Amino acid sequence: MRRSRKSTVDVVIPCYRYGSVLPTAVRSVLDQPGVDVRVLVIDDASGDGSAEVARDLAEADSRVEVLEHRENKGHIATYNEGLLDWAKADYSVLLSADDALTPGALRRATALLDAHPEVGFAYGRPLHWDGSMPLPYARTQGNGWTIYDGTSWLRRRFAVADGCITSPEVVVRTQLQQSVGGYDPELRHTGDIEMWMRMALHADVGYLRGVDQAYYRVHGNNMSAAYYASGVADLRQRLAAYTALLRRADKLLPEQGEWDRKVRRVLARDALRRAGRAYDKGQVDEHPVDELVEFAREATGDLTSLPEWHTLKFRQWLGQRRASALRPLVLTAAARRVRRELRVKRWERSGV
Repeated sequence: MRRSRKSTVDVVIPCYRYGSVLPTAVRSVLDQPGVDVRVLVIDDASGDGSAEVARDLAEADSRVEVLEHRENKGHIATYNEGLLDWAKADYSVLLSADDALTPGALRRATALLDAHPEVGFAYGRPLHWDGSMPLPYARTQGNGWTIYDGTSWLRRRFAVADGCITSPEVVVRTQLQQSVGGYDPELRHTGDIEMWMRMALHADVGYLRGVDQAYYRVHGNNMSAAYYASGVADLRQRLAAYTALLRRADKLLPEQGEWDRKVRRVLARDALRRAGRAYDKGQVDEHPVDELVEFAREATGDLTSLPEWHTLKFRQWLGQRRASALRPLVLTAAARRVRRELRVKRWERSGV
């Protein structure tokens, strides 16, 4: 039976020195139509006036609450504090203070979740944003939704070894969030990927087609920007997320061993491609080629079965100067671009 009341949504907004953009994030939640919302701003000991901004927002609207840390606890502990200890609504959202929701995002997502109680979380497209105002145009008229079986959605994640979600575009069933637990403090940079996969172990996944659900701010101060500048660190954190998920899965995934081998092989190939590109660009001294190769070996063991290993060895035989000079003629580079474009098109169409 259709609900006669509005769905309720609790939105947790961690804030660390983002007081200048915090009002945009909060207002994007408070202006959501068709749902009852509460907002919790958690200031993680910013010490720069951000807490004062949060208090002003709370004084202006009773739906806003503020929690101030005396000492910085870090983003993982802050996320978990809000989502596990505070959230009580039907659904919950984790929204960074420098991101924002698009108009109608919560009504669209809760409509899907209300209609499909088997779905644990719903997401759409994030719209990358540079922080300039006014907010850019967002697509708010979708063309329906797709429901993925949780295991099938998980299988795709292991097949490509990468996440398809940033974070602010996701609305989660609060009961599921609190039953699976909080973000893993060991996964400081890929805890979100592991969290979505952990939820998919226990519920189906909903994708809102053709709409932008959130503004994801891209700038030089993004938490992971410097971290992911190192290819090896990125790969290690991605592998850690997948292995953590498999440990938690226990006997829930009968194909667990095969999935582990597959994701390790995909990440190893990625590492070797990155190493090969250093030769193509003539930048061997600027990239951790040896570390990338070592990661690939640690991930999957024998590298001789990987085509990227043989192309890397050929580039090493050629040497940096000749490999760079031959770059326009290298067919693997063109094939890589085609694969990347096809993957992006699939993600834009189907969310996976």
